[in-house]
Amino acid sequence: MSKYRPCVGIALFNKAGLVFAGCRANKQLREHVAPGHEWQMPQGGIDKGEDPYAAAVRELYEETNVRSISLLAEAPDWFAYDLPGDIAKEAWKGRYRGQTQKWFAFRFEGDDSEIDVLNPGGGGHRPEFDQWRWEQLERMPELIIPFKRGVYENVLAAFRPFAT
Repeated sequence: MSKYRPCVGIALFNKAGLVFAGCRANKQLREHVAPGHEWQMPQGGIDKGEDPYAAAVRELYEETNVRSISLLAEAPDWFAYDLPGDIAKEAWKGRYRGQTQKWFAFRFEGDDSEIDVLNPGGGGHRPEFDQWRWEQLERMPELIIPFKRGVYENVLAAFRPFAT
């Protein structure tokens, strides 16, 4: 168990400079939530041979139903985190010690009615989130599960210019 699972993360900004925050639907998975830390931005795995940008667009649609976007920026680096040891043994069948993520910032060009976390991806995917809201990017590191906080601080530093 030494590899990192390749993933993407998405900071979706509305026209007011606030970022999409989703509340995890499955609060039983310890790799996703901790008490008081159920909120996160969309993220997901990169399929074998898939381009990270394409994965970000796909994951955003699969988790939020959003397609009306324009690219603002790609983070200059990959950001990684380690799962706590006991969780790493459970998550992904123990194959990974954590994730390495390529983050993208998108501007949401649509109307809030396009966002549907309960029937995401046209209804073909299990919901990752059970509610959502627009949030200040600066607050996201305190809302995420603590072992991902360092990644979110890097995302904040990379994408701060797009936040209000």
